[in-house]
Amino acid sequence: MSDFFDLPTLVVIGVAIFVLLRLRSVLGTRTGLEKSQKQRQDEKREKDGVQGKTPKTRSDDVVVPLHPSAELTPAQEETGRQSRKFDAELDRLIGDNDNLRQGLIDIADVDESFTPKSFLDGAGSAYEMIVTAFAAGDKSTLKNLLDKDVYEGFESAITAREEAGNHVDFTFVGLPNIQYKQAELEKRMAVITIRFDAEVVSATKDQDDNLIEGHEEAIVNLADEWTFSRNTRSRDPNWKLVATDQIS
Repeated sequence: MSDFFDLPTLVVIGVAIFVLLRLRSVLGTRTGLEKSQKQRQDEKREKDGVQGKTPKTRSDDVVVPLHPSAELTPAQEETGRQSRKFDAELDRLIGDNDNLRQGLIDIADVDESFTPKSFLDGAGSAYEMIVTAFAAGDKSTLKNLLDKDVYEGFESAITAREEAGNHVDFTFVGLPNIQYKQAELEKRMAVITIRFDAEVVSATKDQDDNLIEGHEEAIVNLADEWTFSRNTRSRDPNWKLVATDQIS
């Protein structure tokens, strides 16, 4: 018995007890109620309000729109595109004429189909049709394009020419210049004045084909300012020629 509790053995036992006490003070003791790693993770998710969901990753954050209000519908995108196109046409066709620019904007506000370029293209086509129809004495075409008062003036000139036995040989060559001069919205009436610089070949002859006026081969220049008008509340999309002014 005394051999068992010799001095070296007592020293070893003392050291072991000291080490155990130090470990206990540092690590504590297990009670059997400790929570597993999974339990602790579940509690964290509950605390964050996302129990049962997979935690959001960095890639998930990336796909969340930073500015939801900046997202546009296809209709809004198209409206924006048309607005930019309209402004670009004004810059190119109107320049720094603020009064003219505002007049066209006012018209576009009440007529969604109106654009500066499409109107100018249409006015050019109308000019060619009207001067060609007048030379040919085509009253039915003119009646569809002209306001009543203007039509009556054109009709009278055609009738007088026919009664005199005269006719016109006419060729429309081109329209090197066409530009806006005025535009305004008068209550519900849109009114636009356009300048036309045209090139034509025109020869007026009598019933025996003798030349009365003009030239059969030479190109002459015409300069006119025509005013078109349209009731913006009307279902009829066509504009009517309401006034003409020959400059030269």
